[in-house]
Amino acid sequence: MVRIRVLVVDDHRIFAESLAAALTAEPDVDVSAAGSGPAALRCLERAAVESRPYDVLLVDADLGAARPPQPGPLREAGGDGAPVDGIALVAGVRSVQPGVRTVVLAERDDPRRAALALQAGAVGWVAKDCSLSRLLTVVRGVLRDETHLPPALLTGVLRELTAARRHRSDSERLVESLTPREREVLRCMVAGLGRKAVAERLFLSPHTVRTHMQNVLGKLGVHSTLAAVALARRAGVGPADLATPPNGVRAG
Repeated sequence: MVRIRVLVVDDHRIFAESLAAALTAEPDVDVSAAGSGPAALRCLERAAVESRPYDVLLVDADLGAARPPQPGPLREAGGDGAPVDGIALVAGVRSVQPGVRTVVLAERDDPRRAALALQAGAVGWVAKDCSLSRLLTVVRGVLRDETHLPPALLTGVLRELTAARRHRSDSERLVESLTPREREVLRCMVAGLGRKAVAERLFLSPHTVRTHMQNVLGKLGVHSTLAAVALARRAGVGPADLATPPNGVRAG
């Protein structure tokens, strides 16, 4: 019999271990538990190396909520106690092991966070106090490429996803109004570079960079670099690759 490999990720260890024990009682389920995002990533990596990959990840929506998340990639987080937001973990898992189905376990219904989880790559949102039979239905269902949401959340989640698509479309149109040079400046802004650093990277004078930045803010209809970066991310604009210099850059 093929066993479903499940990894429970919750920093409330008693809950994680209790849930793992309940699931393990099922003859077709093999369960492990991890207490943090970094620990979960290590479990996933180790399982992949051993050719025993996990099939389903059950992630606490409030993972690390007791402490503010640390900046930087998930792999750069500290030890097991380093907090990583549950939805950020979903996105991180999708990027490194897209074949793993991720289900978010939540203490309360929240259409906005459920929509964010789906956008990050989750395929299910389940209440923590649901029955074991319901959870098993979800675990087995997502392996058939089903997406599971509580009926009460469906309307709100669809509304949030529709609004997100509309905002993304509006943001994409604004970004398309930028010149190629202004887009490169925007990507540098997304990467967190200040005016002087942008000037050095693009071989421009600080005065020219200031003009480009002002043009970017004006065309995007925002009043701060932070707002411009947020809009750029909604439009799918990634940061400039700081590991390599831009090609074909000329002053001007």
